[in-house]
Amino acid sequence: MYKEPLFLEPKLKERIWGGGRLATEFGYATPSQTVGECWGISAHPNGASMVKNGVLAGQTLIDVWDQHRELFGNDPSEHFPLLTKILDAKTDLSVQVHPDDQYARTVEHAPYGKTECWYVIDCEEGAEIVYGHNAKSPEEFRSLANGGQWDKLLRRVKVKPGDFFYVPSGTIHAIGGGILILESQQSSDITYRVYDYDRTDEKGNRRELHIEPSIQVTQYPHQSPELIYKVEQLNEGKVTEFVKAEYFTVERWEVRGCLERKQDQPFLLVSVIGGEGRITTDGKDNPIRKGDHFIIPATVEHIILSGQCDCIVSHP
Repeated sequence: MYKEPLFLEPKLKERIWGGGRLATEFGYATPSQTVGECWGISAHPNGASMVKNGVLAGQTLIDVWDQHRELFGNDPSEHFPLLTKILDAKTDLSVQVHPDDQYARTVEHAPYGKTECWYVIDCEEGAEIVYGHNAKSPEEFRSLANGGQWDKLLRRVKVKPGDFFYVPSGTIHAIGGGILILESQQSSDITYRVYDYDRTDEKGNRRELHIEPSIQVTQYPHQSPELIYKVEQLNEGKVTEFVKAEYFTVERWEVRGCLERKQDQPFLLVSVIGGEGRITTDGKDNPIRKGDHFIIPATVEHIILSGQCDCIVSHP
């Protein structure tokens, strides 16, 4: 029986808005200075992670999910439900929105829509995100968008390191330049682009916009979810539950010595966002460091994290 974490090799994605911090901050072997996304834990066909350790080394997370469902508590879902990313936004991301499950399945023939959430790892002073809009109806949204009245339409929010944002499907949003974010989301790659600042690629072409689908899937009026953090103070660490929602629960584990947890979920997705230490699972010991991504399977019963490190942990 598999009694240790599944350490994963991330997939790196070049983006027009990407920078170099995924290499300098996390040590990833990036191919350029415009790498915007690290898909750290992914079973999405557009960028599946590969297992690095144990008897499953060399297999993609898609294969492991399909062939070893016992590692995931025999989850009945046809597709792996979650995806964890780290995003380096050197410049502004496009303003966008994602559909819910019903729209994704009906229109895009995809298994999941996209509800997501963001933990701000770091950011420049004064950095901001787009989070929501001011239109009361689809008709007002269309009028403001077609008229280029973006300052009137979009809501902007200043951010600082440690901030957390829950972004349900239907929420107009954009990560601003100078922000490093960990994103936990449904396993979906459906994005409707509303506005891209009239940017052009190296060939002078503007990226495609998706105004009409965006208007169809956007929530009216915008509502910011109220989050109540649940904090568990431990002797040598702290667990903060940021959100417990329909698709995922997301927590931050701060380890300052030794943190012990019973594994009471079908599986856990863990990304180390700072520091280093060790993880011991049922007697098996592995080093961990900033930039590592791994899954703790259902076959593990007890977890000990030791050292000085911070992790973002999620589960369905």
